[in-house]
Amino acid sequence: MAAEGPGAALPGRCAYFVERKKRFCKMMPAQGRRFCGEHAHQEEQNDRKRIPCPLDPKHTVYEDQLQKHLKKCNSREKPKPTYFVQDINAGLNNTAEVLEEEQLPISSLSKEELEDLIRKLKKASNGIEPVLKDQTLSHQALQEALHNPKNGESAFKHLKQQASILGNMEKLHLLEPGRCFIEFGAGRGKLSHWVNIALQDAENVHFLLVERATTRFKVDGKHRKRNCVFERLQVDIQHLCLNKIPFLEIEKLPVVGIGKHLCGAATDLALRCLIETYTPRYDETNEEPSPKRFKNDKTDIAFNNSTDKRSGKSISENWKPVTGIVIALCCHHRCQWKHYVGQDFFRTVGLGPVEFNYFQRMTSWATCGMQETITEASTTDAKSKDNNSDTEEHDQVPNRIECSSDSLQGLLTVEERKQIGRLCKLLIDHGRIRYLQQRGYSAELQYYTDCTVSLENVLLTAVPSQSSVLQPTA
Repeated sequence: MAAEGPGAALPGRCAYFVERKKRFCKMMPAQGRRFCGEHAHQEEQNDRKRIPCPLDPKHTVYEDQLQKHLKKCNSREKPKPTYFVQDINAGLNNTAEVLEEEQLPISSLSKEELEDLIRKLKKASNGIEPVLKDQTLSHQALQEALHNPKNGESAFKHLKQQASILGNMEKLHLLEPGRCFIEFGAGRGKLSHWVNIALQDAENVHFLLVERATTRFKVDGKHRKRNCVFERLQVDIQHLCLNKIPFLEIEKLPVVGIGKHLCGAATDLALRCLIETYTPRYDETNEEPSPKRFKNDKTDIAFNNSTDKRSGKSISENWKPVTGIVIALCCHHRCQWKHYVGQDFFRTVGLGPVEFNYFQRMTSWATCGMQETITEASTTDAKSKDNNSDTEEHDQVPNRIECSSDSLQGLLTVEERKQIGRLCKLLIDHGRIRYLQQRGYSAELQYYTDCTVSLENVLLTAVPSQSSVLQPTA
């Protein structure tokens, strides 16, 4: 509205009062005008008509300058990068099956339906080890930060998780030079930052940080080492084709995929991206990278036979361009059947999209008994001075509707719901493990930090099967 609010506009500023913000517009009008270009239609003597921008109706433009504006509008569709391939990692494209995902909430299930669903869950989980191995490790690169008293409680928890992830990477011999580390859901890039610190002055190291959002306060901007390159890819993982990234097309480096709390379906998209879109091909005149030599008497002969020729042909059918995957799992309630890589596993145990839809929501039961603790922690963090924007979604209070005892008609105790929730998460993750195993990887799930540090404390690791049981030479 024009100049009808309380007070008056600032000198030299637009006279338009923005009702939503309860203040005058702070834009500067042209000389001799009372209103800025955005609010010029308020000018009685101005006969030029302003219309909403067809690309973004939140702002307006002069009608007679529309075509000129559309060419430079910030809301215009920008050219897609070469590595953008629409839905290449999306997975299922069966519309009929996807529609089956749309189910009624768990609270609408009858007692018999809920009991039948739980029976299916337990039957499908037979043979899956319910207790994961504790692999809480640390790494020397973070010791100074871990003992820095200036870090608040939230920062300390994140550092412990990052230290354990690096410790597990070191145990799998993934912290080595001559590799490209791809961090999915990179955010500010802190995990890549610590990997880089751990590698010190290693030669020929490249980091690709995949993040669809424009992230402020990027940590990777601090790295300007000669032997290390940080490159950001602002793209949804769903559309990322590694084969088409210019750097990887040329260098063909072995890849290590990493991620800290990769939410829900993003984990499945990342796994498919790594396993299915990075298959570098080599010219017949070029030498392929030789697999690492391993010490093991029983397999030494067989291994040598697979690598004795380097004449342009494949030196080893078992060689894989993705040498490792280390992902901290998160937010199973955000998984989607159409993206899930474990569909084949679900079908082999008699399950499908209907059951998956319920199980992914039942995963929130795993934290139902911890609502009070989470709420108190959230309140404490909100009052603390450690405003480092590192609060993660899984640290928030879970969906109270799905966790409510009323919605379950009093059938299950809090402890029973927690056990079922954990079993649902384990079943979904086991489908991911089977997907990797079927593609020649030795994959495992393990606890990498204590639940008091993070409720989402499971780490998925995978390395090519041959190297998973052999120790590299010194």
